[in-house]
Amino acid sequence: MSVKSLEKRLRHLTANAVRDYRMIEDGDRIMVCLSGGKDSYAMLEMLRLLRERAPVRFEITAVNLDQKQPGWPEHVLPEYLDGLGVDYRILEQDTYSVVKSVLPEGKTMCSLCSRLRRGALYTAAEEMGMTKIALGHHRDDLVETLFLNMFYGGRLATMPPKLKSNDGKHVVIRPLAYVPEAYLEDYAERKGFPIIPCNLCGSQPNLKRADIKRMIRAWEEEDPNRLNIILRSMQNVRPSHLADSDQFDFESLQGSIAAGMPDPVTGEEDAFAGLATAMGDPAR
Repeated sequence: MSVKSLEKRLRHLTANAVRDYRMIEDGDRIMVCLSGGKDSYAMLEMLRLLRERAPVRFEITAVNLDQKQPGWPEHVLPEYLDGLGVDYRILEQDTYSVVKSVLPEGKTMCSLCSRLRRGALYTAAEEMGMTKIALGHHRDDLVETLFLNMFYGGRLATMPPKLKSNDGKHVVIRPLAYVPEAYLEDYAERKGFPIIPCNLCGSQPNLKRADIKRMIRAWEEEDPNRLNIILRSMQNVRPSHLADSDQFDFESLQGSIAAGMPDPVTGEEDAFAGLATAMGDPAR
C-alpha cells in the first residue's frame, strides 16, 4: 500500500469514527494530546486533514505534558510542531518525581502516572477553553482493554470512543477508535515521525497488557478480520443476553400464563423468596 493510499484509508476510518460518535461539532476547540508516540502523531495528522474538508469549523491545539522524566528531549516536539505551523502548548509538571516518591522501587509507574497526567490535561483544557480532548487510542487499544477488564477486572468495559469525564466538565474523544495499530506503525515509519520512546522513565512494561496484545495479535494472524468483528460486537450489545441485573430487569420476566399467579403450593407470589436463606451458605 502506498503512503497516499494508506493515508486515505486512515482518513476514511477516522472520519467514520468522528461521524458515528459525533465527536466534532461546529466551533469546537480541540486539545490534541501529543505524547511523542506514533499514535498521537498520526491523530494530529488526521485531524489536520479532516479540518481541511470537514463541513464544520473547528480549531486544534496540540498539547504535550512535559513530566520531567530523565532524558526527555525537550526540543523534539516544539521543533516538529513549529515546522508544521500548528498551534501548540507545552505544559510542565513534575509528575515523575511525585510518582517516584510514592511508589516503591520496581513497581510499575504507568497507572499513577496516567492519572496525574489526565488531571493536568483536564485542568489545562479548562484554562484554555477547550471543548474536546482528543486522545490517540486506536482499535487495538479498545480491544485489549476489553479483555484486560474481562480477564483481570471481572467486568465488560473498554475505552469508549467518546465519553464525558466524571466531573462532567470535559468530553474526551478517540478519533482513531476504528484504526488498526498496524496501520499506524506503517504510517509512522513512512512519515518519519520523531518518535520519543515511552521507556524514558524506566518504568516496567505493563505485563498484563503485553500478554493480551500477544493474544490478539495471534488471533489476527489466524483471521485478519477478527479484531474488527470484536470491535463490532462492542457496538452491538444486548443486555438481555448477558447476566447483569442492573442493565436488564430479569426479575420481572414471567411467562404470560404464570404472570401474577401465586405459587400453587405455598401461596407465595415469589416461591424462591426464602430459598437462599433456607439453603444456607455452602462456604460455611
